[in-house]
Amino acid sequence: MQVNGVAAIVTGGASGLGGATAAALAAKGASVYAFDLPSAIEGAPKVEGVTYVATDVTDPEQVQVAVDEAAGSASPLRVVVNCAGIGPSARILSRKGPHDLALYRKVVEVNLIGSFNVLTLAAEAIAKTEALEHGARGVVINTASVAAFDGQVGQVAYASSKGGIVGLTLPAARDLASHGIRVLTIAPGIIDTPMLATVSDEFRAALAEGIPFPKRLGRPDEYAALALSLIDQDYLNGEVVRLDGSLRMAPR
Repeated sequence: MQVNGVAAIVTGGASGLGGATAAALAAKGASVYAFDLPSAIEGAPKVEGVTYVATDVTDPEQVQVAVDEAAGSASPLRVVVNCAGIGPSARILSRKGPHDLALYRKVVEVNLIGSFNVLTLAAEAIAKTEALEHGARGVVINTASVAAFDGQVGQVAYASSKGGIVGLTLPAARDLASHGIRVLTIAPGIIDTPMLATVSDEFRAALAEGIPFPKRLGRPDEYAALALSLIDQDYLNGEVVRLDGSLRMAPR
């Protein structure tokens, strides 16, 4: 599927993986609607072809309004890339006591339910577009993590939410097959995003040393390039692709 001349939604589109993906799609000729929280949009760079839409992905009413804006543009809505997410760390039992249930619920709500919310409402809009060759109408790419497979100490909430993304990939692809909508997932390893901006160079070096090859942190533009490649490959569907330098996470 070509992205030139289509509308695309990117959640978490103001920075990190989402920011890189929004810019890459716009550079290829897509009209991009970057959903993110108002606080994130305030500091986002101005990118030609990218329209920022203040949206909480966990709020179905806000997402519906934002999807309607993207679907109502002059270009057909055919692409969704879900990058919005949070990753706080907490053990099930620690010196502070048991894992806070509200924190666990929040992580699952943003990472898993938020992705499902956008996928579902956007799929409804994509299904109304004119079919292309072989009945194709669009593609949704969700973001999991290697933590879905190799969750570390303190990642129980994060790993649960990302494991849910992996688990919904195939049934979602099957559900939406009759509408010509593909569903795929990227599971990144350690990517140099704003979430790592505050760590020291020594810590970064230690992280890179644990990656078999190449021994460095991944880049957001590499995620974006993979997303564009998945969009382009019409026969790729219902699959989870790891982007991790063959990293398998240790317990801690």
